[in-house]
Amino acid sequence: MKSVAMLVAIGILGILIKDASANPLTESEVFAEVDGGVGGITFTSDDRVIFSYHPFYEPQIKVAELLPDGTTLPFPNMEWQGCQTSSHVAKNPDTCLNWVLGVRTDEQDKVWMLDSGQQAPRVEPKLVVWDTKTNQLDKIIHLPYPLSLPESQHNDFVISSRFQLVIIADEGIAEGPLGDKAALVVVDLKSGLHRRVLQGHTSVMPDHQRPIVVDKGQKNEKSIPVFVGVDGIALDKNQKWLYFAPLNKDKLYRIKMAYLADEKLSEKELAKEVEFYAYKPNNGGLSIDIKNNLYLTEVGERRIGIIPPDTRKYRPYSQDPRMIWPDGISYGNGGYLYTGAAQLPLSAPLNNGKASNTPPYYIFRFKPLAPGIQGR
Repeated sequence: MKSVAMLVAIGILGILIKDASANPLTESEVFAEVDGGVGGITFTSDDRVIFSYHPFYEPQIKVAELLPDGTTLPFPNMEWQGCQTSSHVAKNPDTCLNWVLGVRTDEQDKVWMLDSGQQAPRVEPKLVVWDTKTNQLDKIIHLPYPLSLPESQHNDFVISSRFQLVIIADEGIAEGPLGDKAALVVVDLKSGLHRRVLQGHTSVMPDHQRPIVVDKGQKNEKSIPVFVGVDGIALDKNQKWLYFAPLNKDKLYRIKMAYLADEKLSEKELAKEVEFYAYKPNNGGLSIDIKNNLYLTEVGERRIGIIPPDTRKYRPYSQDPRMIWPDGISYGNGGYLYTGAAQLPLSAPLNNGKASNTPPYYIFRFKPLAPGIQGR
């Protein structure tokens, strides 16, 4: 007869095995190979794939369309790529793209491109909205001072049709690695009154004791002393809650959109409405499905994580050894979530002066737990 101690040990082992297999990692697959690092990615309702080449590399082509045969075309066209001519003559800033990371598609299949304008020579930040149905410029929304500061690095954004708002995450690292001017930018599409909010609040500020650690525990582990403010941002299906988080922080926050829409609230009153939501690792991109599962691109660990709404506890969800610095994340065709691997830790500025980043650069996809809104 087995001893009680042995039976207890077997029972504990069984529990551990059960727990380890309860949430197996979801398989990621390579959706496409492209010639440059991918920043943001979005899809139209007719499955056109639009992505930004990561502006960290100062690419000649800022935004491109991935065609079904795997080739790419400048989006919306070549004339919009770069704010200088080949002769180094400045273009009209309202006719060009300078530094684009975030791209999103709205309910009318208009592609929104967030131009932070910080590639030299810098231009005023703006949102460029392109109508894919008519293949024409829909509008440009300027983001002048004080919406944008010299330190502004506008990263990603959400579009709320319910509140007619665009909320932009400004990482605050354009002029240094500290992110100490990070904030949310609220663009009111109805009133035209745009505001910079929560600057300096803990929910948008990085933790300066928490550098970006890449491949922790591996022989190639390294620490990158760059501290990025509010980065990931996502809006739930009902457009009730905005979720957001600094990259260098172990906390994720949320606030009701109704409070961001209320222009009468003071900064102190608005700050009181910010809620801590969950703990997390350092993450870049953020997305959400219709059941309020949050998906995070874990920039240091070549993987995607998830925070379910019932437990609010982070766990790894999908990974791939080639997923080096996954950044933007978005729902696309086939019910998949898509992300690109930008290889930033292999670039010379973040790799002791040695450029080890090299094509091909991958776009990955994986199946989420529940459907989401395509293009978001």
